Amino acid sequence: MSAADSTDGVTVFRALHHGRSPGDPLVLPGPWDAASAKVFAEAGFPALATPSAGVSASLGYADGELPADEMFAAVARIARAVDVPVSADIERGYGLAPKEIVERLLEAGAVGCNLEDSTPEGLKDPQEQADWLAEVRAAAGDRMFLNARVDTFVRGVTDPERAIERARLYVAAGADCVYPIMAPPEVVPVLRESVDGPLNVVARPASDLGGLGMLGATRITFGPGLLKATMARLNDLALGLR
Repeated sequence: MSAADSTDGVTVFRALHHGRSPGDPLVLPGPWDAASAKVFAEAGFPALATPSAGVSASLGYADGELPADEMFAAVARIARAVDVPVSADIERGYGLAPKEIVERLLEAGAVGCNLEDSTPEGLKDPQEQADWLAEVRAAAGDRMFLNARVDTFVRGVTDPERAIERARLYVAAGADCVYPIMAPPEVVPVLRESVDGPLNVVARPASDLGGLGMLGATRITFGPGLLKATMARLNDLALGLR
């Protein structure tokens, strides 16, 4: 999707998150390059969401080590390759100012982004993160879909109230969706009842996606899981060729 199409694309993308029945979550495969994006789009998925770890691995980097310029360039190649909306995982924003984050995403043709609330040192202060998200929202207006990642579970904080506290702050700051990554399935109904707006849940490719929807997931993504599954099959093929 070109940058010129991104305004219409974000409207379509935002609408995909609303009015869904409980057993019909929005399933967003995670392409790591233009070729995989075309496969997912041609399979009929209405939108895609890039995983930072998958894109990084495809370019020979560990997760979190891909330079910002290479990430935005990869997102641009993916967005150009398909006619469906593409949201981009841009980790913590690479230290860029909110206005530059928005401008670079729009230039790449993305309609939305994931933004994390932790650093290598640990979880950020939730109010500080909410204030920063509010700045991103102000810079974006309605031109971008903001998916605010909540890292409590992945950082070993298992009390769902801590995730709920952060999620509510982020929604109040203007996030379109919250993403409590690695939240256990049994906690998803609690999150759904406690947080307004769409709820992103991460899943394995073989998960019961409809079942996660019934628990309360509005949107399902896979992180680098689809790349890992593809590489496992490629490994089997390579061994067979030997």
